[in-house]
Formats: sequence, structure tokens, C-alpha cells
Amino acid sequence: MGVAAITKSITVAAEAPATAAASGFPKVMIATVSSLQVNVPVTFNYPLDNEASLLVKVGQKAQGGVGPDGDIVAFSNICQHLGCIYGFQAPGTSPPCEPSFVAKIPQGYCCCHGSQYDLLTGATVIGGPAPRPVPQVILEVDSSGNIYATGMNPPTIFGHGTAGSSDVSQDLTGGALVSATTSGSSG
Repeated sequence: MGVAAITKSITVAAEAPATAAASGFPKVMIATVSSLQVNVPVTFNYPLDNEASLLVKVGQKAQGGVGPDGDIVAFSNICQHLGCIYGFQAPGTSPPCEPSFVAKIPQGYCCCHGSQYDLLTGATVIGGPAPRPVPQVILEVDSSGNIYATGMNPPTIFGHGTAGSSDVSQDLTGGALVSATTSGSSG
């Protein structure tokens, strides 16, 4: 996959109204299965309108993956070390801050301090100082191929409650819940 495909930018509107999902999390449409390209991330805010998340079709079955191939995953895009926004790295690509590093798997790479997350195994930490994985967004796919964010798995998003807590209800504090006007973009 060329660099142009990885860095292209499009907007994906959340087309369905936000509704209450399990534990008070909003249910918001993020994208459609047919709109995704392998290793081209879609960024969106979830569960609050000020919290970055990313969705990506990683091209191979992944823990917690949805869709026909079980390869569509989403995670908080906030590093668990100090709260920086990390970047997605497709296999064979390098982050702008560390051109000598080449990703072997679909992963998150934080340029602030070098934390690395394996997106095939629930964003487990595979390098750097991050003390825990980034929280995984719970996804659902309906019969039309619409992909919805419906909740978060532990640990809590960086900056919410006790660091590493399993009380994901804390993820719903500190901002406004996303709504139908929330949008995502690839790139």
C-alpha cells in the first residue's frame, strides 16, 4: 500500500443518532465495512466529543475484531503513558519521529516517548514506557455493514479516574457525549 493511500483524508459522518448503549455509553455509527481500506485508519471522537479514537481494518483477524473477517478494531487514540495522541503504523511504515523504526505489525506508535501497542492483540504494550494497553472501543456491525461504537473495554482512558482502573464508567466524565454530528476521518 502506497504512502498516498495511508495518508489520504476523507470525512465519515456519524449518520445514526447517538443512543444509550450498555452502561450509558452512546451508540454512534463510525463507518461502513465497505468504506474501509486495509491499514487506512479512521479517526473519530468517542465516547466523549473531546477524546480521540481510531478505527482500522488491519487485514488479519484481531482480538475483539468485527466484520466479515474479524479484522476491524478500534481503540482510544490516547497513549496510556502521558496522554499524547499516538499514530497508527501499518506494517512496513515508520513514524515521522523515528524513521529508523519499521513496524512489523499493525500497531500504534507514540512519538512522545516511544510507547508501542499491538493492535492485533487488544493493543497490548510491546515497547516503550506505557504501563498498560490503550482501551478498546466495543464495536458492533449491523446487517447493512454499518459499524457502531457502543462502549469501551478496560482499562480507563488516560486521564479518567484512577489510572488503569477497570471502572469504564469513569470514561464518561469530563466532556460531552458524542452525538450524531460527530465525524471521523481517515489518514
